[in-house]
Amino acid sequence: MKGIKKRLRDGETLIGCWLNLGSALTAEIVGLAGFDWVLIDLEHGVGNEKDALHQLQALEHGTAAPVVRVESGARQRIQRVLDHGAEGIMVPRIDSPEEARKAVAALRYPPAGSRGVARMVRATSFGEDFDDYCQHAQKDILGVIQVETEECLNHLDELAAIEGVDVLFIGPADLSMALGISGQFDHPRFVDALHRTAEAARESGKATGVLLYGPDQFEAYRALGFRLIACGADSAFVKTGAREIVNTLNELRGMS
Repeated sequence: MKGIKKRLRDGETLIGCWLNLGSALTAEIVGLAGFDWVLIDLEHGVGNEKDALHQLQALEHGTAAPVVRVESGARQRIQRVLDHGAEGIMVPRIDSPEEARKAVAALRYPPAGSRGVARMVRATSFGEDFDDYCQHAQKDILGVIQVETEECLNHLDELAAIEGVDVLFIGPADLSMALGISGQFDHPRFVDALHRTAEAARESGKATGVLLYGPDQFEAYRALGFRLIACGADSAFVKTGAREIVNTLNELRGMS
């Protein structure tokens, strides 16, 4: 493992991005770019669990720690990508402490949790390192829950206090829509939610994370105490790069 959980515990601010194309090649390219972590998105991305396996293999060559956003907190979904070799799990749309406890229980083997035991999987080097992996996984796998609903905001202190919840991660699009202020990230209600989330995490010694819409937002969120910060996605990088080249060539073509 690449130590993302320890680095957060040590107070580092870690930068990452989304992988939503389901592509091992773009995962490898992004993983070599210098990010601290990347998020393989199985909730909204086009890939499935088999694609996630290939992306995890591709990310082995880079420095970025792989986190997987599962489509739900179901134990089977979580343990499957952990067996593939994910270093962290992000669970979307958590509303209650009960949901959070069930989700993070799936990160750990019994008796500490509910994760199923399989030795012949990639995470354990197909049985060669099971004992070592089991020992380290219990304390090194990162548990991230997303704050995306009003109901979740009602339980921030309880959620942050749960053992195994390491990061409260703001989903700006979903949370702002749930608050009736879609996309208004400077609205007082949204800003208040940010402050409350950051404070709840800080009081329990946990980290706070967010997906930025642009690098210009970085300093504002870091000033609030956010330390697991993502910006951009492989799909956006391809789109932006393609458009820049086309625009440049069109300008040159018009000049000739």
